[in-house]
Amino acid sequence: MRPRCTLLWLAALLLGLMGLLVCGSEFQHHRYEDMVRALFAVQSECPYITRIYSIGRSVEGRHLYVLEFSDNPGIHEALEPEFKYVGNMHGNEVLGRELLIKFSQFLCEEYRAGNHRITTLIHDTRIHILPSMNPDGYEVAAKQGPEFNGYLVGRGNSREIDLNRNFPDLNALMYYYEKTDGRNHHLPLPDNWEQQVEPETLAVIKWMQNYNFVLSANLHGGAVVANYPFDKSRDPRIRGRTMYAATPDDKIFRKLARTYSYAHSWMHKGWNCGDFFDEGITNGASWYSLSKGMQDFNYLYTNCFEITLELSCDKFPPASALPREWLGNREALVSYVEQVHHGIKGMVYDENNNHISNAEISVAGVNHDVTSGLDGDYFRLLLPGTYTVTASASGYIPSTSTVTVGPAEAIQVCFLNECVRMRNNETSSFTYKFTFFSRKGT
Repeated sequence: MRPRCTLLWLAALLLGLMGLLVCGSEFQHHRYEDMVRALFAVQSECPYITRIYSIGRSVEGRHLYVLEFSDNPGIHEALEPEFKYVGNMHGNEVLGRELLIKFSQFLCEEYRAGNHRITTLIHDTRIHILPSMNPDGYEVAAKQGPEFNGYLVGRGNSREIDLNRNFPDLNALMYYYEKTDGRNHHLPLPDNWEQQVEPETLAVIKWMQNYNFVLSANLHGGAVVANYPFDKSRDPRIRGRTMYAATPDDKIFRKLARTYSYAHSWMHKGWNCGDFFDEGITNGASWYSLSKGMQDFNYLYTNCFEITLELSCDKFPPASALPREWLGNREALVSYVEQVHHGIKGMVYDENNNHISNAEISVAGVNHDVTSGLDGDYFRLLLPGTYTVTASASGYIPSTSTVTVGPAEAIQVCFLNECVRMRNNETSSFTYKFTFFSRKGT
């Protein structure tokens, strides 16, 4: 090689190394103030597609900030699904926190660069990102740092309460209803539930009440596996073994978990952290039974389907490991959000084209209904196949029809009323009947 070419080659190599160093320097552990600055920096860079809002405060008064991505931030658009990511529920499980900060930066950067996939995702989805549900616990863990962090130090909030054992326990009620043909969705909360949960848990439940989330994932650490409901076993341990606890939507949950696992660089291989999970997924109760967990609560109290993502063997990995972890999770984080656009969705109207909220959408053979939101729109995740779907609401005759769901975008299935005008001789009330049509979603 000629001397001049050698110099040019060395210069290029040095520039490349410098580029790697610069990229690597973007990855760091964010204390609370650093995290807040990072989120507001994203909002400043992409002001027209982002919004920052607080859902409440931790025990020690730290805001639980959410960064929203949408083409119309702050507005629910009919037929546009709501999605959420939640990180750092256990304060010392920090990778999810860093991945969600990086994911927020990635969405902003790729949108500005004109990435068609990301642009479409933001235009068609309202994405909510809560990087840290437990900022107080994180600060306890961060004081020790990656080298000396204990397995439990900082796990709970500042009162040392495990937030993933702090939600109202609706599983026992659900399992009772299964035997008595009772309600299968939006189970009632116990009396005085607000006094029974921590401020962070209360904030998240209020958040769920205010947004009609369709799909969600919460990010943890300590293993590498996609965990799906139910987390709580229906039966007590038998000879030391826990039992698989399937939801009525077990096939969908398995597909959602596999979506993340196979898009992840190594989760799907199964062997991680000294454990083996076939395809990198597990039913929660089959792994170990857990009461009062957040993913079960999502499914039993709201329209939202949530899985738990265990993303690292090391709960508090060093900053040097973050670039590899980001590359391993980047595609999976995007692919999982895209799953919110599968199944069916639609609108429910009355005879005057007014939206009907809380209409129940049921699918034959799946004992779990969803409801329409305040704008009359609903979303029902389904695998490809042909289904019998029924819409019902108080004061209306239920209407049933058949729809075929494909592997691509959601099919729109809208229910429009037809006035039957069946006057009851003893009352002046009217009953209205739904009619049904469907078309491909956009």
